[in-house]
Amino acid sequence: MIAIINYNAGNITSVARALQNIGQDFIITDDTKTLDAASHVIFPGVGAAGEAMAYLQQKKLDNWLNDWIKLGKPLMGICLGTQIIFDFSEENDTRCIGLVRGSTKRFPDNMLSDGRTLKIPHMGWNSVKFQREHPVFQNISAGAEFYFVHSYYPAPAQDSVVLGVTDYGIEFCSVLAVKNLVAMQFHPEKSGKPGLQILRNFCAWRGNDL
Repeated sequence: MIAIINYNAGNITSVARALQNIGQDFIITDDTKTLDAASHVIFPGVGAAGEAMAYLQQKKLDNWLNDWIKLGKPLMGICLGTQIIFDFSEENDTRCIGLVRGSTKRFPDNMLSDGRTLKIPHMGWNSVKFQREHPVFQNISAGAEFYFVHSYYPAPAQDSVVLGVTDYGIEFCSVLAVKNLVAMQFHPEKSGKPGLQILRNFCAWRGNDL
């Protein structure tokens, strides 16, 4: 069973609809005992880091996520669910979960591309340059584009965890992977066929075949 963590963040229903689209059973819950019974967990979300962490701590989901990773079971982070797996987020000066060493940073002001100022948030379709192969990203075409909506971006402390990068004024880590964790800044549930393929791959992944 796939479990979607409900932590009072937006966009969770979009992930649920995408799983329905691929015929995958799932539950949405913030109950740790219910989550314990899952085979895979998806940690999605749109919102602010400070509010999200407050809810996770209230429900003890921050500790639960650390324990889940230690079990070696698959975990997927999406957007805000990727940003708060780091040690710290510049958004609301928030101490985060610490599953991955590093921080979440805000895009610099006045970024330029071809002489024009880029808007923040970064919103729309963009490509990902993958650094290596990974089971969750099999059968994704080289020219695939994915849907982004964000003002902050992942900044891992170690380059070894970076799986893919995207260019928006600066080159930033848009996909990361370490052991049984994969996380992405874009929204696979809003990225058409390539995004649905990522979700299919994740649901078939066992977290230990890198």
